[in-house]
Amino acid sequence: MERLTPSALKERLGCGERPILLDVREPWEFGTCHIEGARNLPMDRMAGALHDLDVNAPTVVICHHGVRSLLAARFLEQSGFSRIANLEGGVDAWSREIDSTLPRY
Repeated sequence: MERLTPSALKERLGCGERPILLDVREPWEFGTCHIEGARNLPMDRMAGALHDLDVNAPTVVICHHGVRSLLAARFLEQSGFSRIANLEGGVDAWSREIDSTLPRY
């Protein structure tokens, strides 16, 4: 699993890369703020939704501070996904370092 900083993700997105941005927070959290283009799939629904995900697609897993996303990324790796990255610091770090218009909670 790759550990991805907010600035590294911004750089990749700026270069035209389009990984799946998989936000594993709860719907209310996602509704409060999220990175543009992210898909919300709460952790407790992941096991039942694996068939909806592309096992070969580069995927960046996102949560509030990077802890839940780390667990979710490990789960995806154990489920056969090989192109997984965890956003270090989560959406909170993204808000602090990249997009200050995103509300922090």
